[in-house]
Amino acid sequence: MSAYLIVDTLIENADEYEKYKQLAKPIAEKYGGAYRVRGGEMDVLETDLWSPTRMVIIEFPDMTAARAFVDSEEYAPVKPLRRNNARCTLAILDGA
Repeated sequence: MSAYLIVDTLIENADEYEKYKQLAKPIAEKYGGAYRVRGGEMDVLETDLWSPTRMVIIEFPDMTAARAFVDSEEYAPVKPLRRNNARCTLAILDGA
């Protein structure tokens, strides 16, 4: 069953964040990740719990693959680029 890595991102340094995007994508793909949403226009209808900023959704084959990407040795040196240049909320959801 597919799993989805969902990230809400507030980019604070666009130039440096571009570097992160270029490095992270091939690593996610190595773990079976397929980008389904990467920014783009949003129509936010309700904001009782949170107000999303910029959404990214990556589909993985399963929860194990999604977690393997996030915890991988390849992604470890790339993660600080995201953390140092954006504020994020990140979750992995099991698909139905």
